[in-house]
Amino acid sequence: MTDKPTVLIAEDEETIVESLAFLMEKEGFDVRIATNGQSAIDMISQEIPDMILLDVMMPGRDGFDVARTIRANEQTKHIPILMLTARTREIDRRKGLELGVDDFVTKPFSTRDVVARIKALLGRDNTST
Repeated sequence: MTDKPTVLIAEDEETIVESLAFLMEKEGFDVRIATNGQSAIDMISQEIPDMILLDVMMPGRDGFDVARTIRANEQTKHIPILMLTARTREIDRRKGLELGVDDFVTKPFSTRDVVARIKALLGRDNTST
Protein backbone atom coordinates (compact mmCIF):
# COMPACT_ATOMS: atom_id res chain seq x y z
CA MET A 1 0.00 0.00 0.00
CA THR A 2 1.07 3.55 -0.63
CA ASP A 3 0.61 6.76 1.33
CA LYS A 4 -0.04 8.63 -1.89
CA PRO A 5 -3.64 9.72 -2.44
CA THR A 6 -5.24 7.88 -5.35
CA VAL A 7 -6.99 9.89 -8.04
CA LEU A 8 -9.14 8.22 -10.67
CA ILE A 9 -9.27 10.14 -13.95
CA ALA A 10 -12.41 9.16 -15.88
CA GLU A 11 -11.88 10.88 -19.21
CA ASP A 12 -11.94 9.69 -22.83
CA GLU A 13 -9.77 12.41 -24.42
CA GLU A 14 -6.24 11.02 -24.53
CA THR A 15 -4.43 14.39 -24.54
CA ILE A 16 -6.31 15.53 -21.43
CA VAL A 17 -5.61 12.23 -19.67
CA GLU A 18 -1.89 12.40 -20.51
CA SER A 19 -1.41 15.97 -19.30
CA LEU A 20 -3.45 15.50 -16.10
CA ALA A 21 -1.81 12.16 -15.26
CA PHE A 22 1.70 13.54 -15.83
CA LEU A 23 1.18 16.60 -13.65
CA MET A 24 -0.65 14.72 -10.90
CA GLU A 25 2.01 12.01 -10.67
CA LYS A 26 4.62 14.77 -10.48
CA GLU A 27 2.62 16.26 -7.58
CA GLY A 28 2.73 12.93 -5.72
CA PHE A 29 -0.62 11.38 -6.57
CA ASP A 30 -1.20 7.74 -7.50
CA VAL A 31 -3.16 8.01 -10.77
CA ARG A 32 -5.57 5.50 -12.26
CA ILE A 33 -7.32 6.00 -15.60
CA ALA A 34 -10.71 4.96 -16.94
CA THR A 35 -11.69 5.89 -20.50
CA ASN A 36 -15.44 5.41 -20.14
CA GLY A 37 -18.11 5.54 -17.46
CA GLN A 38 -18.52 1.79 -16.99
CA SER A 39 -14.81 1.16 -16.56
CA ALA A 40 -14.71 4.00 -13.99
CA ILE A 41 -17.48 2.32 -11.97
CA ASP A 42 -15.74 -1.06 -12.29
CA MET A 43 -12.42 0.39 -11.09
CA ILE A 44 -14.07 2.17 -8.16
CA SER A 45 -15.74 -1.06 -7.06
CA GLN A 46 -12.34 -2.83 -7.07
CA GLU A 47 -10.40 -0.11 -5.25
CA ILE A 48 -11.96 3.06 -3.86
CA PRO A 49 -9.95 6.14 -4.87
CA ASP A 50 -9.45 9.23 -2.68
CA MET A 51 -10.68 11.51 -5.47
CA ILE A 52 -12.44 11.25 -8.84
CA LEU A 53 -11.92 13.50 -11.87
CA LEU A 54 -15.00 12.84 -13.95
CA ASP A 55 -15.69 13.92 -17.52
CA VAL A 56 -19.34 14.65 -18.31
CA MET A 57 -19.35 13.34 -21.88
CA MET A 58 -17.93 9.83 -22.13
CA PRO A 59 -18.91 6.77 -24.16
CA GLY A 60 -21.47 4.45 -22.59
CA ARG A 61 -22.37 5.83 -19.19
CA ASP A 62 -21.88 9.60 -18.98
CA GLY A 63 -20.39 11.47 -16.03
CA PHE A 64 -23.80 12.32 -14.57
CA ASP A 65 -24.72 8.62 -14.49
CA VAL A 66 -21.36 7.72 -12.92
CA ALA A 67 -21.78 10.47 -10.28
CA ARG A 68 -25.31 9.21 -9.50
CA THR A 69 -23.97 5.66 -9.08
CA ILE A 70 -21.10 6.79 -6.82
CA ARG A 71 -23.38 8.89 -4.59
CA ALA A 72 -25.97 6.08 -4.30
CA ASN A 73 -23.38 3.64 -2.91
CA GLU A 74 -22.76 3.75 0.84
CA GLN A 75 -19.06 2.86 0.37
CA THR A 76 -18.33 5.52 -2.26
CA LYS A 77 -20.70 8.40 -1.57
CA HIS A 78 -18.03 10.31 0.40
CA ILE A 79 -15.48 10.45 -2.45
CA PRO A 80 -14.86 14.01 -3.71
CA ILE A 81 -15.83 14.40 -7.37
CA LEU A 82 -14.39 17.11 -9.61
CA MET A 83 -16.36 17.19 -12.85
CA LEU A 84 -14.66 18.13 -16.13
CA THR A 85 -17.02 19.53 -18.73
CA ALA A 86 -17.05 21.23 -22.09
CA ARG A 87 -20.62 22.26 -21.33
CA THR A 88 -21.02 25.72 -19.91
CA ARG A 89 -24.80 25.78 -19.55
CA GLU A 90 -26.04 26.50 -16.05
CA ILE A 91 -28.52 23.59 -16.24
CA ASP A 92 -25.65 21.09 -16.64
CA ARG A 93 -23.82 22.59 -13.68
CA ARG A 94 -26.98 22.51 -11.56
CA LYS A 95 -27.60 18.87 -12.52
CA GLY A 96 -24.10 17.96 -11.36
CA LEU A 97 -24.47 19.83 -8.08
CA GLU A 98 -27.82 18.12 -7.44
CA LEU A 99 -26.06 14.78 -7.93
CA GLY A 100 -23.48 15.76 -5.31
CA VAL A 101 -20.53 16.78 -7.47
CA ASP A 102 -18.08 18.82 -5.36
CA ASP A 103 -16.62 21.12 -8.01
CA PHE A 104 -16.60 21.84 -11.76
CA VAL A 105 -13.86 22.72 -14.21
CA THR A 106 -14.83 23.88 -17.70
CA LYS A 107 -12.76 22.77 -20.69
CA PRO A 108 -10.38 24.03 -21.84
CA PHE A 109 -8.73 24.32 -18.43
CA SER A 110 -5.35 24.81 -16.85
CA THR A 111 -4.04 21.47 -15.57
CA ARG A 112 -2.32 23.34 -12.73
CA ASP A 113 -5.70 24.81 -11.73
CA VAL A 114 -7.19 21.31 -11.69
CA VAL A 115 -4.36 20.02 -9.48
CA ALA A 116 -4.86 22.97 -7.09
CA ARG A 117 -8.59 22.20 -6.86
CA ILE A 118 -7.88 18.52 -6.22
CA LYS A 119 -5.49 19.40 -3.42
CA ALA A 120 -8.08 21.74 -1.91
CA LEU A 121 -10.80 19.07 -2.07
CA LEU A 122 -8.46 16.57 -0.43
CA GLY A 123 -7.38 19.09 2.20
CA ARG A 124 -3.80 19.10 0.91
CA ASP A 125 -3.64 22.69 -0.25
CA ASN A 126 -0.84 23.46 2.18
CA THR A 127 2.00 23.52 -0.31
CA SER A 128 5.10 22.56 1.64
CA THR A 129 7.58 22.76 -1.23
